[in-house]
Amino acid sequence: MFRLDGKRALVTGGASGIGAATCRAFAEAGSEVLVADIDEAGALRLAGELPHARALRLDVSREDSARAVFASLERLDILVNNAGIGLVGGIEETAPGDFDRLIEVNVRGVFLVTQAAMPLLVASHGCIINIGSVAGLRGVKKRFAYCATKGAILAMTLQLAVDYPTQIRVNCIAPATVHTPFVEAYLEKNYKHEKDAVRDQLHARQPIGRMGRPEEIASLAVYLASDEAAFVTGSIMAIDGGWTAR
Repeated sequence: MFRLDGKRALVTGGASGIGAATCRAFAEAGSEVLVADIDEAGALRLAGELPHARALRLDVSREDSARAVFASLERLDILVNNAGIGLVGGIEETAPGDFDRLIEVNVRGVFLVTQAAMPLLVASHGCIINIGSVAGLRGVKKRFAYCATKGAILAMTLQLAVDYPTQIRVNCIAPATVHTPFVEAYLEKNYKHEKDAVRDQLHARQPIGRMGRPEEIASLAVYLASDEAAFVTGSIMAIDGGWTAR
């Protein structure tokens, strides 16, 4: 079950964190994997570890980059829109330039990549998996811009599922906090002298008592990309240790 043999998948932000775990899980399930990332060196390293994988440099915020990548492909079955950035701060603490940058990467990036990929995905009756967040489903303290962008990803998922009900499948995974290099970089930047304490707080804010693991998100992505999920489209799937159950 949940095999991806014969399929080709492209994962944005595929060089690290949830993206890297998804690339590994897809490869294990038999898919050819395109590791797409602005960090070309990281993408090359990961692709070198996987069977039937190759690296692509992709800046999701640039239209020319997105169009060039997908123009180079003759086929695509699975697109995972994973690339994204975060920002700590409420509305009064959010600089307009920082807000614009999150919109540029997290929202416009998904738009540009998906638009460029659509002809290939329609031709293959493929699927799109957007990596959203519980921050698009619930308010999260001091995450004004991040919540706004993740809410937009949820809305784009639903809209695409309505416009393309028989041509492609489109779903969104909404994780709570996942323990990734992104989280460790956040701790290093904002809580350098109290990382252990704040890390414990991040674990504790999920009712289950810990942060998620990238591999757990990747396993759900494999299911959504597989033929067993053929009846699943327009779904927002929380994987959040009980966060949204409260």
